[in-house]
Amino acid sequence: MIAPLIIVPLLFALVALSLPSDRLRPWLLPIGGTVQLGLVITALLNHAPAPLGNWFGIDPLSRLILLLVSLLFWLCSLYGLGYLRLRLDWGNRIFVTCLLVFLGAMSMAAMARHLGILWVAVEATTLASAPLIYFNHNRLSIEATWKYLILCSVGIALAMLGILFVAYAALPAASISLQLDDLLARAPGLSTPWLRAGFVFLLVGFGTKVGFAPLHTWKPDVYGEAPGMIGALLAGGLTSVAFLALLRVMQIMNAAGQAAIAHQGFLIMGVVSLLFAAVFVIRQPDFKRLLAYSSVEHMGILAIGFGIGGVAAFGAALHMMNNALTKGVLFLAAGNIHRRFASKRREEVTGVIAVLPVSASLFIAGFLAITGSPPFGPFVSEFTILRGIFNSGHYGLGAYLILMLAIIFIGMGSTVLAVTLGQPSAKEELSSYRDTLLTVGPPMVMLLLVLMLGLYLPESARKLFADAAALVEVKP
Repeated sequence: MIAPLIIVPLLFALVALSLPSDRLRPWLLPIGGTVQLGLVITALLNHAPAPLGNWFGIDPLSRLILLLVSLLFWLCSLYGLGYLRLRLDWGNRIFVTCLLVFLGAMSMAAMARHLGILWVAVEATTLASAPLIYFNHNRLSIEATWKYLILCSVGIALAMLGILFVAYAALPAASISLQLDDLLARAPGLSTPWLRAGFVFLLVGFGTKVGFAPLHTWKPDVYGEAPGMIGALLAGGLTSVAFLALLRVMQIMNAAGQAAIAHQGFLIMGVVSLLFAAVFVIRQPDFKRLLAYSSVEHMGILAIGFGIGGVAAFGAALHMMNNALTKGVLFLAAGNIHRRFASKRREEVTGVIAVLPVSASLFIAGFLAITGSPPFGPFVSEFTILRGIFNSGHYGLGAYLILMLAIIFIGMGSTVLAVTLGQPSAKEELSSYRDTLLTVGPPMVMLLLVLMLGLYLPESARKLFADAAALVEVKP
């Protein structure tokens, strides 16, 4: 059941590359996405544990990330039909092919049980997504693409050094293995200094791909210039996959009795990321770059949740899904707004609700959801993280998190409301774009799922998040 989850998207990518019709090619996205989602659901229903010693396997963390990535990709692929229909004259062979390779690489990373393979898969996501960022073919998009490639490549190089340090830490164990089960079994015997050095490099390396501050500098440019559906997949899917890599490292640190160091590292990254996000959302003039700083914020919240552990780790696992779906709503709605007004500047984009009422309403609802307003899912997950923080006695951290959330709510609100309300600007006359079922239907489904996660959490879903959180908390 594991191999098809990687092979199927790659086969669809080959078909997309060879298919001559730009009109028919986009249909491979929802077809491939549907097949992939069906395979993932089948894998979720199969509760057999991951075989020990294999290079690939499906454990509770893999289940969570696979479901998140496949569901987000499927909904974005439906949106992509409407989006690419408006861009037929641009050609879409590279775009569709790279999207399907991107899905395969993310699935590979989710199931990797070997640090070397995990590194290769994360790097493959970088290479596959770079052409997607450049789809608009302008000066700013090529600048964003190069910044993304350079910074993420530096980060992944640092992660490689971290993996080498972990391998060196295994020398006292007589045989070196980077297979996850072997590392967890031999963790108490790993060399502590080398393991700690490896953790630091891995935290910084994969943390660059996650977008922790101050390693986040690629995010504002990339999220600002990439098409809306690519921003959704990067902010909801790619960052979750990169965060999974960090959780694998935390598993090893916990098993080696180095939990305190790992948790402190996560907490530092979380605290700094929240501060940077709060500073840069204030009076942010670009509503797509605003979403980049929101992504920095929520990666920080995830880091704090897993850094605290316990109840907060469960809240963080739930928050991964909430963040991915809500970011999908925001980026797809923002893409629709950008398409109509041909601008992302809030002084040039006003009164959207009078021109694109559905997209504007989705953008406002997505803003309320992502800032933790009830009754949406992020409210529940953030409240759970806060409960875990206060239950563990970290009252100062809890107060800090509440303060940062309040500042970010005010900062985002000032931009979102300025864009959506008021009189439409003259920019809206430059385009005839109107909302269609394909461009507003998928974000609407995402919003309904986020609302459902806030109102009712089925037992099967609760177990999925609880098992993922418990796996990270492995003890020596």
